[in-house]
Amino acid sequence: QVQLVESGGGLVQPGGSLRLSCAASGSIFSIYAMGWYRQASGKQRELLAAITSAGSANYADSVKGRFTISRDNAKNTVYLQMNSLKPEDTAVYYCNADVTPSRRAGVYEYWGQGTQVTVSS
Repeated sequence: QVQLVESGGGLVQPGGSLRLSCAASGSIFSIYAMGWYRQASGKQRELLAAITSAGSANYADSVKGRFTISRDNAKNTVYLQMNSLKPEDTAVYYCNADVTPSRRAGVYEYWGQGTQVTVSS
């Protein structure tokens, strides 16, 4: 079993910054792509950023230039540095990882439980 645990959410004023972390633990042989999504109230979940095991990253247009995704493969952890936050960034943020639990297993997708980010004055 693989668990993803997010941390770092909270309340921040417009223009402020937050750094989210997501640590994977459990039965892990290899982690491929990791990503961050968010879901605002009444809206669909959207992909914000993804990063490969080699460190290649892609971003949604809505966060490009403001958010930075990174990962520490030794710690099985992915980060999301969020700068210049706006009220419309308010949402529950989820991490996601494609994991092979053992050498002969396939690749499975896992999700964290989500962490609330609220941008408000």
